[in-house]
Amino acid sequence: MLRTLTVSELTEYIKQLVDNDMLLSHVWVSGEISNFKLHTSGHMYFSLKDEGAVIKCVMFRSQISRMKFKPDNGMKVVLRGYVSVYPAGGTYQIYVDEMQPDGTGALYLAFEQLKNKLQQKGYFDEKRKKPIPVLPCAIGVITSPTGAVIRDIIHVLNRRYPNCRIIVYGSQVQGPEAPAQLIKGIQYFNRKKNVDTIILARGGGSLEDLWPFNDEGLAEAILQSEIPIISAVGHETDYSISDFVADLRAPTPSAAAELVMPEKRALKENLKVIEKRITASLLNRVKQEKIRFERISESVSLKRPYDLVNQKRQYLDELERDLIKVCRLRSQEHKNALMVLSGKLDALSPLTVLSRGYAVVQKNSGAVVRSVDDMKHGDEFVVTVSDGKFKAVYDKKV
Repeated sequence: MLRTLTVSELTEYIKQLVDNDMLLSHVWVSGEISNFKLHTSGHMYFSLKDEGAVIKCVMFRSQISRMKFKPDNGMKVVLRGYVSVYPAGGTYQIYVDEMQPDGTGALYLAFEQLKNKLQQKGYFDEKRKKPIPVLPCAIGVITSPTGAVIRDIIHVLNRRYPNCRIIVYGSQVQGPEAPAQLIKGIQYFNRKKNVDTIILARGGGSLEDLWPFNDEGLAEAILQSEIPIISAVGHETDYSISDFVADLRAPTPSAAAELVMPEKRALKENLKVIEKRITASLLNRVKQEKIRFERISESVSLKRPYDLVNQKRQYLDELERDLIKVCRLRSQEHKNALMVLSGKLDALSPLTVLSRGYAVVQKNSGAVVRSVDDMKHGDEFVVTVSDGKFKAVYDKKV
């Protein structure tokens, strides 16, 4: 008999099927907003529909805080999220993580895909970013030569540090030709090596307007640049691929000019503070050395400079006497030891034994005769006594 399921069990089973579907765990869906409601909790509840179907959606407050527009009924949007079942209502719905107005949806998809690709390849790693020089002698700016951006940058730089040298590389910053020109600008400064820092700048605009700065070739050029690059594209809320790859991201072009060059007046004030600290430190050091000099000048060594020399001379004389005494004592000890060893050696000497009337008998071969059994009748042998040698012939045993 088949088991009867409760509504909760059936709903939970369906929920598990949906949750385990990889396709439904990360989807992009386009449609028109209807039944929009902003709850007092800050969460958004709405439906997404097209000509043939409707699906419920929910977007929580934490995700809403990142949105750059306000959704409403009738608005066509592209959203990203995951599909799951809400058991209490018995409905499936999209839990939205991100939402963009339709028309730019394809561009946002491309942006996210390229961002993820370059991030995995390490283009955004902090460890490969180059430091920005503290006080660059020359700054290269790649932007439109006729727009308000370059005027703002030049104005800020001249106000902060009038001595700064600015080299502008004119480039399109919008349209299909812009990425190639921006890349050429980076290559130009790296080839000439005539600047210390590069500012890549453009004013605000739509995603389509800023799209040249989301080019993979431009990201590669920024990565390969030997000169540090500051990306200043759009407004503070705008982000482009060049912002993530660059060595430093500035919220606006004017902010880039402020970041790259310190204010001359502030530098002068800092130098004055440092000068005062150095002067005070030197004066204090001179005072300490003067006290030390006075203390040394009052010392006995300087008042009677030969006193120390005389003391050392006397000390040397004492060392000399002690050394001679030790040497004589050691000499006598060694002499006595030598006499003892000489006596022992003399007592063991064969010549001493011979002088007492003993002799050494050897065969003609040189072998020592130790027993009468070593000799035969008629054998010749040599006898060594204390004052010489003589030959003899063995006759018989006595």
